Amino acid sequence: METLLRFDNVSKQYANGVHALNGVSFDVEEGEFISVIGPSGSGKSTLLRAINRLIPISGGKVLLEGEAVSQQHGRALRALRRKVGMIFQNYNLVYSLSVLQNVLHGRLGYMSGLKGIFGLYSEADKRQALDLLEELGLGEFSYNRASDLSGGQKQRVGIARAIMQGPKLLLCDEPIASLDPSSSKTIMDLLRSMTRKRNIACIVNLHQLDVALQYSTRIIGLSKGEIVFDGPPQQLDDETIQRIYGTTRENLMLGGKDHA
Repeated sequence: METLLRFDNVSKQYANGVHALNGVSFDVEEGEFISVIGPSGSGKSTLLRAINRLIPISGGKVLLEGEAVSQQHGRALRALRRKVGMIFQNYNLVYSLSVLQNVLHGRLGYMSGLKGIFGLYSEADKRQALDLLEELGLGEFSYNRASDLSGGQKQRVGIARAIMQGPKLLLCDEPIASLDPSSSKTIMDLLRSMTRKRNIACIVNLHQLDVALQYSTRIIGLSKGEIVFDGPPQQLDDETIQRIYGTTRENLMLGGKDHA
């Protein structure tokens, strides 16, 4: 398998002196489903945002298909970002637009400035967007305003928009943090099935340990900006969980939100 993403001794220090990442190294292969776990302030969001250069790193290298992300600018950076879809905790939809228009935004990175500004999408793109919405169980809402949807439905629109990019890697930053348990299960099931079907690698930041254990092919555990675990879920033992979170597995399962 080709290495899709490589973190090579990556560090990130913010202006306030906080060391969010310290010498982080790992590889991601095509089609992996990776959960990143750890308490608040462990570096999960920083790690995710360093991948497509939403934040600059302080040291080391982030390589996407062998290209150093930090060395890309302008058109080259936009081309690299097309390979990386992103799903946000707060959905990041344009609520005044229709569900279909929000999904079509996934194609903006492929369009010239004027076409993008005026929303001049191809018929093939429109057909693909409608098919994706059907696949996600949202076909009947295609022409509704995004503001009319429930939280779980909004996150499904976010998934469709990310898939519309044709990405090789999907980044999900706490995608179920704002959802009830039923909607959370729907979203995790869809993320797993849609990425598996398309052989898209997926990295999900989660504060729910039980969800990470259930869905991941691999878990990366962060504590104070360093990787303290990287392996399959079945190898994550109680002692390592204590090292990551500073509390027991039982406490996390009963009230995970309080500790993550």
